[in-house]
Amino acid sequence: MYRYLVLALCLLMPLQAAAQLPDFTELVEKHGAAVVNISTTQTSRNAASQQMPQLDENDPFYEFFRRFIPNPGPREFQSQSLGSGFVISADGYILTNAHVVESAEEVTVRLTDKREFKAKVIGADRRTDVALIKIDATGLPTVQFGDPGRLKVGEWVVAIGSPFGFDNTVTAGIVSAKGRSLPQENFVPFIQTDVAVNPGNSGGPLFNLRGEVVGINSQIYSRTGGFMGLSFAIPIDVANNIAQQLRTTGKVTRGRIGVVIQPLTKELADGFGMTKPQGALVNSVEKGGPADKGGIEAGDVILRFDGKPVNASEDLPRIVGGTKPGSKVAVQVWRNKATRDLQLTVAELTDDRTRQARSGKPAPANQFGMGLADLTDTQRKELKIEGGVFVESVQGAAGRAGLRRGDVILAVNNQDVKSVEQFRQLMNGFDKGRIVALLVRRGGNSLYIPFRIDGNG
Repeated sequence: MYRYLVLALCLLMPLQAAAQLPDFTELVEKHGAAVVNISTTQTSRNAASQQMPQLDENDPFYEFFRRFIPNPGPREFQSQSLGSGFVISADGYILTNAHVVESAEEVTVRLTDKREFKAKVIGADRRTDVALIKIDATGLPTVQFGDPGRLKVGEWVVAIGSPFGFDNTVTAGIVSAKGRSLPQENFVPFIQTDVAVNPGNSGGPLFNLRGEVVGINSQIYSRTGGFMGLSFAIPIDVANNIAQQLRTTGKVTRGRIGVVIQPLTKELADGFGMTKPQGALVNSVEKGGPADKGGIEAGDVILRFDGKPVNASEDLPRIVGGTKPGSKVAVQVWRNKATRDLQLTVAELTDDRTRQARSGKPAPANQFGMGLADLTDTQRKELKIEGGVFVESVQGAAGRAGLRRGDVILAVNNQDVKSVEQFRQLMNGFDKGRIVALLVRRGGNSLYIPFRIDGNG
């Protein structure tokens, strides 16, 4: 009798274990229709054409470049890419990743009912990798937002997207960690999961078991290019904040205080007389910047900003960036083995990582196919130059001319460039079709690049 009882219990155990596993079928049936496939078309250049600016064969510069750059090959070609997105309003607004629609000349959205629409890019913010696009449709199924702050490590989550173009693919896993910082991504506290995410999943939603979107699948860590168990999603509250700004103003505003920071190690904390390594160590302060005016000094450790604790150095850019420019905030720092309370006024972070919609009047800093930003005093000092403007992004005429992201434009026809506004004025002073010589600093070298004014500034 005892033997039969043990056998019965053994048979029941797998059934009980299986009963404890989550069932995702209702979630997918209810919310899968709000997930869309996004395909884009863009013009790309091969390596040879990046060295040789694209000029008309009748242009006097064409023969010069042809002689000195052998076998230029095809100068440009059309390429396509795939991604995912999800509908956030019944009238056609869709959230996705900025890198999904970056440089796209045409964006096509396909719904689960196989209908296809051409989409308009309302705006794309490269710093958070969030983009808002719009299709001309009504009565669309939408998702509901959840609270990423309520997520717990170990909680089940579900991704729906189009990996490798396979529409509405469902994968599941758990939350592996929260608040992850990634290199060059200072404004996003990523949600790390082990949900299978592959190329094409980018921009798709991450659901909790209540069927609420808690994140946008954005990146994977991989040594092979395929999924290796490390996926990262943008928290939906961060993405929604960006989307609302893009929808209302077409751009994203962020705060800045003008400091360079570094992580505070245990050894440094001991040296500063701190009980634990907490806060952001100020490496340098921009002269005349908000922090300088507020009394912050190099060597200070920022512990609190606007009432929010700064637990680690990566927390500070998020907090400052999310503060409205012009706000007066309290800052607590550690200096000379004691805390000090200071106050400063937050300035606006001005650059062109936010791309506006293609229709309508373009932003002043994004003319001539160039996203430009003024150099800070610290950058000029590091580069050992007195003027110039930084090239944040290139497309269209700028890309065809051979400009690259990271270039610094020093002069136009040997006239020094001091600011983005001055550069615009200089360029607008030339007639359409005129070729000007741009003196560009690239790495440790300088070179002249011929640039044709196409009149589309």
